[in-house]
Amino acid sequence: MVGAGPVGLAAALLLARIGYRVALVAPPRQHADERTSALLAGSIELLERIGIWPELSPQAAPLRTIRIVDATGRLIRAPEVAFDSSEIGLDAFGYNIPNAALLDALETASERSGIVWHRTSAEDIAPEDDAVSIRLADATTVTASLVVAADGRGSKTRAAAGISVSAWRYDQAALVVNLRHARPHGDTSTEFHTPTGPFTLVPLPGSRSSLVWVGSQAETEERAALSDGDLAGEIEKLSASILGAIEIDGRRQVFPLAGMNADRFAARRIVLAGEAAHVFPPIGAQGLNLGYRDVAALGEILEGTMTDPGADPGAGAVLAAFDRARRGDVFTRTAAVDALNRTLLTGFLPVQALRGLGLFLLDRVAPLRRAVMRQGVAAGLSTSAERVGRQVSGHDH
Repeated sequence: MVGAGPVGLAAALLLARIGYRVALVAPPRQHADERTSALLAGSIELLERIGIWPELSPQAAPLRTIRIVDATGRLIRAPEVAFDSSEIGLDAFGYNIPNAALLDALETASERSGIVWHRTSAEDIAPEDDAVSIRLADATTVTASLVVAADGRGSKTRAAAGISVSAWRYDQAALVVNLRHARPHGDTSTEFHTPTGPFTLVPLPGSRSSLVWVGSQAETEERAALSDGDLAGEIEKLSASILGAIEIDGRRQVFPLAGMNADRFAARRIVLAGEAAHVFPPIGAQGLNLGYRDVAALGEILEGTMTDPGADPGAGAVLAAFDRARRGDVFTRTAAVDALNRTLLTGFLPVQALRGLGLFLLDRVAPLRRAVMRQGVAAGLSTSAERVGRQVSGHDH
């Protein structure tokens, strides 16, 4: 395992729980991450399985309602749409969790799990026919039958596997900051669609929320330079005071928006997970959730091979199975998030009309709305990867 972010740590814990000997290669955390992650139901299932959800849940806020508001001010506007988790039999679509708390829980669990953590960087990664050798910065060498590349968008491990990427940038950036507010959020996440990107308020415990405000690069930098009072005033104005008086709570961060997909998700005894495989703009809560779907799929495939004592976790059939399991999901969600973002930016009336019609149908056609909600939260891990795992090991009859 290369990389000790939230995806790499979760993958290490899951594979150790399944029964694999796991080594983790990554230097210690250098900076505090003040962002939050809205983890949907499928991701919460993964956290439950690796045993950290009981510790995390008191620090998380449930997302029981998701509301979309058209704040574009354009001639053709979409109706307001609200999705309630009870419509699909869930107590909550998911939970919003501070990244620092998530990483603390993952690191603590890894330290008591038997995972061998080499707290240094990988200097050279050499895939061979029967194993991958990783030379570390401290001059030691780690050898593994399978390596999970969870070392981010500039992944050295992905490059060693010879996997190329398709990458693109948007003339947008996201301002991320936590807020305190006078009115309760009611466990409701509200996404305002503006002409330059979404403005999303996501609940945190108590009278707090996290904000992801996407706009053009220039206007985002201007907002980030405002005083706390002026920025709070702009946030309250755009949100129509739905949370009452606003106070800035902590450090603000700015992230340029970009997208990236790996052309393959596995090769040469290396599988890709998280941002080594795909990068999303912060729209629709898909980024980390998609990384956790990578982890869950890999776990199901490898668990399916465990019944064969001689199974090779890095065999070509396993890699091909993982690539098949992830390809459709990643590319479909990439296209959907990209299309949503671009429909907000366009001034082309027919496109605006189609977007409005889509949201109208989601509002009025209950079966369609429920189908979209189920697919969006991925509540319940797919059995397809598990079935593929049985096929790889020759035990699917």
